[in-house]
Amino acid sequence: MRNILWCPAVRMETRCFEIGLVTGSGPSSVTRVQYGAPNFPPTPPKPRLVVLISPRKRPLLYGPSPGTNSLDRILWDTNTGAALHSFPHNHIVRTVAISPNASHLLTGGQEKKIRLFDLARPEAPPSFLTKPGGDLSHDGTVRSVVWDKDRAVGVSAGEDRVVRWWDLRSLRETHSLSVPDTITSLELSVPTQTLCLTFGKSVSFVPLEAPTASTSTIFTDGTESPIHTLMLAYRPSSASLHPVFEDRFVTGSADDPWVRVHGFNEGEEREVHKSHHGPVHCVEYSPDGEMYASGSEDGMYMVF
Repeated sequence: MRNILWCPAVRMETRCFEIGLVTGSGPSSVTRVQYGAPNFPPTPPKPRLVVLISPRKRPLLYGPSPGTNSLDRILWDTNTGAALHSFPHNHIVRTVAISPNASHLLTGGQEKKIRLFDLARPEAPPSFLTKPGGDLSHDGTVRSVVWDKDRAVGVSAGEDRVVRWWDLRSLRETHSLSVPDTITSLELSVPTQTLCLTFGKSVSFVPLEAPTASTSTIFTDGTESPIHTLMLAYRPSSASLHPVFEDRFVTGSADDPWVRVHGFNEGEEREVHKSHHGPVHCVEYSPDGEMYASGSEDGMYMVF
């Protein structure tokens, strides 16, 4: 059983974060946090705030600026507190990702469009990633975008139940993977080069490199598949694979306030933490696998 190492309150539900190492030998710390307002009707959704640190270890804050259009995304330098640039959007942004060399930015959200910004030319209009035959990236809200630094590829997941691989040079879709239920999260385990995908009551572990076929499908009816998929007894909201041993993964759930650790091969439950007071929307291991963090609708995020 793990102890809670850290339990700060953010006064808003925590929807997303990433954990990284601040230095090569230093302690692990949360490096991206996405906040949102509690979903208690009739309160309308409020803009989310995203905090992240670039791969060059330069602290950045990416979120709405007080007193400005809440749909704009603001890039800040948290060393100086200076706003670096504002990136306008027409609807709520659900996900952002900085490229590994901190030169570009991907954003996606309820517009169903993925924008690619060049941080060296922040005033330039963004490029758009579009699927064949239209001007949209997905047919539903874009839930997540991640970078494949080795192949100049972006990967996105949408509420249209499709994961898409994008050639960031041509801005076109190269591969797609369909699932039988609504996707709730897509997270990249950088050390293992594995995508952790949650949908329905399933968790799939998808190689970051695109499938051989241009289109493929994950089945949950027992059909044999090269993609390792596990059915759980609850609906996972997020999953993170252990980055060193790859023998376990941690999950959050939209159905209860528990954080669980499962075995990778069979999905057996190994640990249960009952520390939150609301659904757990996000979980992630630190890069060294020594700890993991969870964020919940109760406005708390915890480090175990």
